[in-house]
Amino acid sequence: MKKTSWIVLICILALSTALAGCNSSKESSSGNGSGDVKTSGGTLIYGRGADSTQLDPAITTEGESFIVTEQIYETLVNYKKDNTEIEAGLAETWDVSDDGLTYTFHLRDGIKFHDGTDFNAEAVVKNFKRWAQSKDEAKFAYYASMFGGFEGDEGHVIKEVKAQDEHTVVFTLNRPQAPFLKNLAMSMFAIASPQALEKYGDDFTKNPVGTGPFVFKSWKPGDMIEVVKNEDYWQDGLPKLDGVKFKVIKDNSARLNSLIKGEIDLMDGLNPSDLGQVEGDSKLQLFERPSMNVGYLGFNVEKAPFDKKEVRQAISHLINKEELIKNFYEGTAEPAKNPMPPSVSGYNDEIVDYDYNVDKAKELLKTAGLENGFEMDLWAMPVARPYMPDGQKVAVAIQAALKEVNIKANIVTFDWGTYLEKVQAGEAPVFMLGWTGDNGDADNFIYTLLDKDNIGSNNYSRYSNDELHDILIQAQSNPNEKERVELYKKAQEIIHEDAPWVPIAHSKPQLAGIKEIKGFFPHPTGTQSFIDVTLGE
Repeated sequence: MKKTSWIVLICILALSTALAGCNSSKESSSGNGSGDVKTSGGTLIYGRGADSTQLDPAITTEGESFIVTEQIYETLVNYKKDNTEIEAGLAETWDVSDDGLTYTFHLRDGIKFHDGTDFNAEAVVKNFKRWAQSKDEAKFAYYASMFGGFEGDEGHVIKEVKAQDEHTVVFTLNRPQAPFLKNLAMSMFAIASPQALEKYGDDFTKNPVGTGPFVFKSWKPGDMIEVVKNEDYWQDGLPKLDGVKFKVIKDNSARLNSLIKGEIDLMDGLNPSDLGQVEGDSKLQLFERPSMNVGYLGFNVEKAPFDKKEVRQAISHLINKEELIKNFYEGTAEPAKNPMPPSVSGYNDEIVDYDYNVDKAKELLKTAGLENGFEMDLWAMPVARPYMPDGQKVAVAIQAALKEVNIKANIVTFDWGTYLEKVQAGEAPVFMLGWTGDNGDADNFIYTLLDKDNIGSNNYSRYSNDELHDILIQAQSNPNEKERVELYKKAQEIIHEDAPWVPIAHSKPQLAGIKEIKGFFPHPTGTQSFIDVTLGE
């Protein structure tokens, strides 16, 4: 071969190498095992303990669904990145009448749904009509809980939603609602494509279409949900990631092992006992979600013997919260005495909790005519949740405590979706659950979870108290925050006496991720968009 031929060959090889470098993948090296260098793009792989149950935010009540739908849909107004203060969303500005009964939203122009149809005032109207006219409290539980029922119901807050023009929508209320804007920012009131709702019908939950920064790509049940970058997103330069994969790894320890091995990039449900291991790994970082939650043991007050207040109070005296927190939260929680956390305005710190007292429990059971004990089913959560890292182990501890007064507790569980459906339907006599606040308002805890309006939706204890109801409606309708605080304090006194729950803990949920993650701020509501997250060096 001539010398000139060798020179040409070398040049070709050099050029090929350079071109290959230009086309290198941005995929997360921890996600595909390829060893590629991370850039500001890439696909984030998020490890979690359970699959979503629905991808229509309007018809779900659980966080594993909202963490996905938050990427796909958007709301009229948003919470700020790290708190529940309100800022603009799909609505650029809004006006509120002096009497608090009329809200006029001025919508952003030029936004399209993922299916190419226009986002406009009529789309907002159609979404709200879908919820308000449904009369299906089980299906649209959140709408009923936050807006006092449905169209035509006596307590329904929203009188009318009307498109004034293409980019102006007007809400007229039947009565003022102090947390109205905060309610509208909640994930479940995101605006879906009306055309997609009509096209897919009941299958819309498997074919979600919103205006958000990511577009739904695929769902392999029990394994993976994938969303990809919305190339036509209305905010320039966002999102920064190419996509997000939500990977189900049921066991907390196995999920951490996947993170350490580079199979995932970020995980929730970190065992409190594994905090030290993450802190000692130079390739990992910890994230702490601000505490705005409560884990609790709930009683179905319609089922004997839990229809007797003395029985509920007796069991309240048998739950050693300090020991549960020591053994299962390892310092990442504080004991709960109220159904709302101290971080929420209106918290009543003057409430004196039921102390751990076996003798007092026996006295109360005797008063109820059950001094010899009884047998019951204790429903335990099958998955780790932020407010309860290991529901099965907590259930075993409670089972042992109940045995002290001859209460035989049989532990019952189901898969996560079935568990929620059955508890909502009133099938569980005693159950373990929790709640992460959606909007930072006391109304979202006390009215949503324990008012008689919400039996059949989010009031799983099926607890009803007329005096409490009157107080909560007053608080909800009063724009004076100082007066609302006093009303909520009174409400907590009533709830404490009636004991429909045993509040157990307010946790500080821990997440772990690779060092390369930037721009991730765990939101106190328990979910957030990954719009600003990067996987850069």
